[in-house]
Amino acid sequence: MAVPKRRRSKSKKRMNKANWKITAPQLRPCPSCQVRVLSHFACPECGIYNGRQVIQIKEKATKEKES
Repeated sequence: MAVPKRRRSKSKKRMNKANWKITAPQLRPCPSCQVRVLSHFACPECGIYNGRQVIQIKEKATKEKES
């Protein structure tokens, strides 16, 4: 079993832990509908990826109040 030869100082331990941070995902605007989406993913709003329609998006049904 591996055993460290020297004790790790508090400052070295804390400097290493300081680099473990969560970063926000990089979003880019969709070229057709301008919704911010992840790179290399199809747009969930319009279904376009790389200039082609790859996902058929169902139209959202709008409920109209009958008066």
